[in-house]
Amino acid sequence: MYLDNPPQSGQRRLRIGIVTETYPPEINGVALTVARWIESLRQRNHTVQLVRVRQGNESPESSDPPETLRLSGFRIPGYPQLQGGWPAARSLLRQWQRNRPDLIHIVTEGPLGHSALRAARRLAIPVSTSFHTNFHGYSRHYHLGWLAAPIMAYLRHFHNQGVQTLVPTVELAEQLQSLGFLRTQVLARGVDTRLFSPQRRDPALREAWGAAPDAPVALYVGRLAAEKNLDLAIVAFQAIRRVQPAARLVLVGDGPLAGRLRVRHPEFVYCGMKRGEELAAHYASADLFLFPSLTETFGNVVLEALASSLVVVAFDYAAARAHVEPSHGGLVAPFGDAGAFVAAAIALARDLDALRRMGQNARETMLCLDSDRVYERLETLFLNAIAGDASCANPC
Repeated sequence: MYLDNPPQSGQRRLRIGIVTETYPPEINGVALTVARWIESLRQRNHTVQLVRVRQGNESPESSDPPETLRLSGFRIPGYPQLQGGWPAARSLLRQWQRNRPDLIHIVTEGPLGHSALRAARRLAIPVSTSFHTNFHGYSRHYHLGWLAAPIMAYLRHFHNQGVQTLVPTVELAEQLQSLGFLRTQVLARGVDTRLFSPQRRDPALREAWGAAPDAPVALYVGRLAAEKNLDLAIVAFQAIRRVQPAARLVLVGDGPLAGRLRVRHPEFVYCGMKRGEELAAHYASADLFLFPSLTETFGNVVLEALASSLVVVAFDYAAARAHVEPSHGGLVAPFGDAGAFVAAAIALARDLDALRRMGQNARETMLCLDSDRVYERLETLFLNAIAGDASCANPC
């Protein structure tokens, strides 16, 4: 909700252009993160000019900012749920010549993002970018490993043309710097602990899943896609079943592997895409969160699971490295060690009382993540980028 309050004394009111090829109603971490950024900027009395891809499944009613330019896009091969944006340099030049932004922030590096970079540089508008998706890491999951090097070269060239590149963790910033990325800035992620809460646990939903009150439910939330390493989640769950025969596996999400998984594993519970309070109820009604992905830049779902009092099994990187600790949220396995991942899942599933105590601790750690601090830093990063100073204060 937009709070139409006057700017605080001495505060500069900004006009910020944000360009993204993914945005709600698409459901993914990047789309939801960007929507929260925009809401926070508007609450701080900044004007946001949103440029995004028009989606065929969205309702005529939209919560977009008033200054929104919706452009045509295309379905991404292998990902019918996601769209890319066509180049639109001319449209962007016209838009930004009429209403010149103080800063352009480009979220995605596809054709639309690239054309936005060209248009902004032509108009001499400062450009900020963010690195959200590990495209170069995805390539090996689609038999395109030979493209990893040229994709990385493109991403490095793209981001280095901006005054800063926002990343969610110090770990990722250091990785990108070692690969030649310049001017990275850490912008942490927060979580909505009012939405994602154990109070949304729903016995009727568990009953619909076929889960007994004292049976552990393992949950996965995310795309059902090759790069998410779902085979390992299945192996881990099958190991859990050997010590907890009544356990259930619930999969929330959709993607290219959905049809194949349903055929091969009809015993699992497939919920499709969920959002908002319905998604929060699915988190809160489970007990253990299996997150086997090795290709995340962050992993918002880890924070959502922890806030919902779920115990997490993940690899030791990105969000899990930053927020999952033994006895305070779950167990992390060494990066890529599938055996350790399975062993962690078994260890946690053996003792349900300990599992639930650990879930309470997970919730407590998430209550300390103050989203307001995150959004204050976002505002500061944008102000400094406009001023030509990308060397701002230490990350929050």
